[in-house]
Amino acid sequence: MKTILYKSDPKRGKLWQDIFADIAPDYRFIQWTDLDLSQGDPAIFAEVDYLVAWMPPENLAQRFPRLNVLFSIGAGVDQFDLSQLPAELPVVRMVEPGLTQGMVEYVTFAALALHRDMPLYLKQQREHQWKVHPVASAAKRRIGVMGLGELGEATLNTLQSFGFECHGWSRSGKAIAGVTGWAGADQLPEFLAHSDILVCLLPLTDETRGMLNAALFAQLPNGAALIQTGRGPHLVAADLLAALESGQLRAAVLDVTDPEPLPVDSALWEHPAVWLTPHIASQTQPNTAVNALLANLQRFETQQPMIGEIDKTKGY
Repeated sequence: MKTILYKSDPKRGKLWQDIFADIAPDYRFIQWTDLDLSQGDPAIFAEVDYLVAWMPPENLAQRFPRLNVLFSIGAGVDQFDLSQLPAELPVVRMVEPGLTQGMVEYVTFAALALHRDMPLYLKQQREHQWKVHPVASAAKRRIGVMGLGELGEATLNTLQSFGFECHGWSRSGKAIAGVTGWAGADQLPEFLAHSDILVCLLPLTDETRGMLNAALFAQLPNGAALIQTGRGPHLVAADLLAALESGQLRAAVLDVTDPEPLPVDSALWEHPAVWLTPHIASQTQPNTAVNALLANLQRFETQQPMIGEIDKTKGY
């Protein structure tokens, strides 16, 4: 019997545990929070074949001698210190329909809200102002998505259905039907110039850390808007606030911040052009996530490539 150790939210883990017991009883599913660590590492660590975690424990090679694969509970792996992981250990990020659908829903909601000036109308409501603004057609609004993985591609496919002019950028580029594609640093300025609403869905790497900064905002059309659903460290908050104050940006929807939770004294809380949500844009759904994990376990055990396995040299 193969052993899976789960180290993440225990309430969600209990749902996973029940699903495994129902549809995959041949696997032993253990929650980290159910273990007694008061006397050091329990003996069960030596029997762990697979680890599913948001933040893995330290010294994996020494503590889990049988570990075959490390699975991220989320869509990214930037929370892992890849340099501290065994070189031969496969690392797999979560790719599952519920996670993708959640992100598509959130970005679509945010894009439509920004397209129809909802942050401005909410500000007017609070100020008891009844003022009408011109409504642009979706066909005249350009949306640019940075990051063209599963989440970016699915988001662009949905945004196209509203009639938006869609653009996509990534480091290496990707062809998506109906989307104008841009690739690499050389094409980034032109991509930004075509983004009235900019969506960040990038992985967090050394190259993308701090990428949403004053220099980037200056290359967007005047009065552009931002949707930040990547990772908090992508954004330089002071530069965003300056761009909002100058009018270079008119609004921002932020689902991720740095740090999280956002400090109570951050100016982002009170800014009338900023909408904040507490990293809820997309979450793994227990049923579809377990099915995705089981599919990858079968792939690994039959020596097939796993879906979502990262390239450690790239960090994603």
